[in-house]
Amino acid sequence: MNFSAPFILRPIATALLMAGLLLCGLAAYPLLPVGALPNVNFPTIQISAQLPGADPQTIASSVATPLEQQLSQIPGVTQLTSSSALGVAQLTVQFELSRTVDSAAVDVLSAINAASPYLPPNIPYPPTIRKVNPAETPIMLIALSSDTLPMTTVDAYAENILLPKISQVPGVGLVGIGGQQKPAIRVQVNPQALADRGIGLEDVRSVIAGANVDLPKGTLNSPRVTYTLNTNDQLLKPAAYDDLIIAYRNGSPVRIRDIGTAIEGPENNLLAGWYGKQPAIILAVQRVPGANVIETVDRIRTLLPTLQASVPPAIKVTIAADRTATIRAAVSDVQFTLMLTVALVVMVIFLFLRNFWATIIPAVTVPLSLIGTFAVLYVLGYSLDNLSLMALSIAVGFVVDDAVVVIENIVRHLEAGLTPMQAALKGSSEIGFTIISITLSLIAVFIPLFLMGGYVGKLFQEFAITITAALLLSLIISLTLTPMMCARLLKDESRRKHGRLYLLFERGFDSLLALYARGLHVVLRHRFATLLVMLSTIALTGYLYVVIPKGFFPQQDTGQIVGITEAAQDISFPAMSERQQALVGILQKDPDIESVASYIGPGGPTATLNQGRIFIVLKPKPGRKASADQIINRLTRELAHIQGINLYMQAAQDITIGARLSKTQYQYTLTDADSNELSHWSAIFLDKLRALDVITDVASDQENAGPMLDVTVNREVASSYGILPSTIDNTLDDAFGQRIVSTMFTSLNQYHVVMEVNPSFQYGPDALKGIYVNSASNQQVPLSTLVHAVIKPAPILINHQSMFPSVTVSFNLKPGVALGDAVSAIQKIERDTGKPASLATSFQGNAQAFQSSLSGTPLLIGVALIVIYIILGVLYESLIHPITILSTLPSAGIGALLLLLAVHMDLSVIAIIGIILLIGIVKKNGIMLVDFALEVQREHGLSPQEAIYQACTLRFRPILMTTMAALLGGVPLMVGTGTGSELRQPLGYTIVGGLMLSQILTLYTTPVVYLYLDKLGAWLTRRPQGASETSPPPVAEETRIAS
Repeated sequence: MNFSAPFILRPIATALLMAGLLLCGLAAYPLLPVGALPNVNFPTIQISAQLPGADPQTIASSVATPLEQQLSQIPGVTQLTSSSALGVAQLTVQFELSRTVDSAAVDVLSAINAASPYLPPNIPYPPTIRKVNPAETPIMLIALSSDTLPMTTVDAYAENILLPKISQVPGVGLVGIGGQQKPAIRVQVNPQALADRGIGLEDVRSVIAGANVDLPKGTLNSPRVTYTLNTNDQLLKPAAYDDLIIAYRNGSPVRIRDIGTAIEGPENNLLAGWYGKQPAIILAVQRVPGANVIETVDRIRTLLPTLQASVPPAIKVTIAADRTATIRAAVSDVQFTLMLTVALVVMVIFLFLRNFWATIIPAVTVPLSLIGTFAVLYVLGYSLDNLSLMALSIAVGFVVDDAVVVIENIVRHLEAGLTPMQAALKGSSEIGFTIISITLSLIAVFIPLFLMGGYVGKLFQEFAITITAALLLSLIISLTLTPMMCARLLKDESRRKHGRLYLLFERGFDSLLALYARGLHVVLRHRFATLLVMLSTIALTGYLYVVIPKGFFPQQDTGQIVGITEAAQDISFPAMSERQQALVGILQKDPDIESVASYIGPGGPTATLNQGRIFIVLKPKPGRKASADQIINRLTRELAHIQGINLYMQAAQDITIGARLSKTQYQYTLTDADSNELSHWSAIFLDKLRALDVITDVASDQENAGPMLDVTVNREVASSYGILPSTIDNTLDDAFGQRIVSTMFTSLNQYHVVMEVNPSFQYGPDALKGIYVNSASNQQVPLSTLVHAVIKPAPILINHQSMFPSVTVSFNLKPGVALGDAVSAIQKIERDTGKPASLATSFQGNAQAFQSSLSGTPLLIGVALIVIYIILGVLYESLIHPITILSTLPSAGIGALLLLLAVHMDLSVIAIIGIILLIGIVKKNGIMLVDFALEVQREHGLSPQEAIYQACTLRFRPILMTTMAALLGGVPLMVGTGTGSELRQPLGYTIVGGLMLSQILTLYTTPVVYLYLDKLGAWLTRRPQGASETSPPPVAEETRIAS
């Protein structure tokens, strides 16, 4: 049955069907979402809970632990971490890929409800959740600054106008505020003045709380009119608080202005943010896991002009960073690579065929297959990203083969004297089943990619499906449009007089073929030596696989560097602010840096006062010579002389695995139920890791040496005055806790009244001497008579992982070091230290994903080989011949590994994909040779040696052509230097390296393996040597090209 005949005989129907495919592809193309990588994200939920003034240990035990106990019972949780700092707990829950972020959020809310009875009764707000991964770099930073307005006013506009509107944009998970300056009224009292008048801090707090309220008052209903009642119960200005009467002494009122002052100021005065050197409010926009970055940013950019018009002209709204700039540049760069690849491949076809119309046909069919694939991507909900476009670039080399196979076969019949129509019908009927079988055996190569588990597997399923779709469309087009065009366009040109250029190329091919033939004679004479060479390549491939440095994903340069600053654990806010600005001053002088946004202060991603964040935006790629990692190395040296603060930097990456924000890129976590044992061993591990020469910027998230004033209440003395510990706690909170004592309600927001003692009474441990507590008889008792205070070291941050105390050590790789080497070095330390069994150690994030992907790699390639063997065995009805074809594969691996070693690239996940692709390309060469040899042996009764020699010489040109086409598919990926090229280069290098070496080795070793296996087959079946093999006609048959 000739599948192509109806299409050849009905050219208009065929042309219209293909035009329909073209239009579908062109219509789908602009609708495809654009991204850096396929949309694979672990559903992640962040939970925040606040208990202002509470120390980290109180937060960990009374807030984090009850929440963790409930959250840990949710099915499908892969990571549960918490960090407890002064007044705030942040928990992050990450789920399996099979969960959706919305269903995960419902489960988390249920867990929070279940935990609420166990949370402290004085918690001001219930815990809040956000669908966001805190470890991801924000997709956008917006800086608000003003030369004339106070920062509290700027913050009010940021929080009341920009933040709610941006939060409503689809795809936005969280708008974090860096350097928040939320307006508040701060009542600062003088404890000495209070004591002189016999007034306690608790008295002041209760008066303020009762003086500012916003309660319902009801209505007056007369027979005709209804009146709504309202009173002046709210106080919204500092002057109104200054006038409040707290008590009467000697018949005279004591007002707040007599014992202190009320001022306008920020609710939390330990926060600050800057854009460059100018104070600013930084809005950090983070996406919902799974949202498309470019679509989300475009929606925000559309909204910004409206928002800018809503704020006073004195406030500057600046986009401080935008992650999409490099994503767009990378995608346009790979689109250019794709077009370049198509042009190069068409040029190769023209050089080999030297026939204008024979070249026009694949020049039409190849783009048609690729454009049609866009429609498939749209239907499947995939995006245009680095991986899917890389898949199409590689597919060009495969897709062109189908068209060339059909054209060559039809040209052969044309030259034999048939008319174009007869040649098209006969040629297509002969080759149809061959093309189907070759396409299916090629798709079989991608089965391991479909079977890959975890994050990496999900990422590469899109890659595999894109190539598969392109191959299937190419198969359909090759059996329909290609033979139809051949019947209409091709002429018999074998008798035509050719020009000088044609003859020059012909002579070149002939001399190359003669050289190969001479080499083949030598190889066939020294078969055993050749077999040893082939076996040694297998051994060498295995050795190279073991020794080559192994990595996870190539380090990307996305044009952004994110940094965490860290100072001494006892640093004050003014000192931290000064040091942070000193860092920024040096960063701004760097010629490759475009802008710097930074903030410090507890709350948000940095939970402690001694930490801050810095976001560095680099100049666009053409405008700077150095890569992000080179700039980091340079800056590290320049910043080293700033005393008292460290800046840990890492280049922002498109791939974020894990939900823990760390100072540097790779994470190694220690957990232990016993926190003392954990502290002891984490210090040992930290020292040993810092001594390793393969990693740098080793940092720990353990913060357990902050100075704590431990106040011991003498309960007997206190009870003699009728004073309870709760009264002492409340008094201390009133004095030093930035305590929220009342709330002012406005139409746009709620603002707080904060109470504290005057900052001049907060300078050190002696401050307690000035504080007095009310006794049961309303007597003022000095706090110093009730308590004994000692300074001790205590944690300022407590981290948990899976409910146990944890310490995460993070590190960057030294230049030129592969992740695999670092992981091995750390595992050796684990084995050598003799750690207790109760101390659990594990890699987190990218390092953990690397471990799981590495362990599965040999298995993946093994599965690919088994699948191909089964398919070839079915096609040939033989157990022996598939081995001949598979014998070509080690040569592909060795070439790829040697070239990667030569250019100092590690064997990353991308390179492994390249090797799996190579298996598909190189296998086609083996199929071409074995197919032809079997056919000649059967039809002409030749000996195996004569048959394979003839196969090698006659198939030399098509093998060279298909390999060159595939090779040129890889070259643009290999030599590209544009944005995002780091991700594409390993694929290009493996394909080019593998093909160049395998081309030479395959053409010489395959004939020898064929002959040895033929002998083995003869010995097994006891058939006489040289008789023709009685196997069914081969189906995996390639082109029949006369030399």
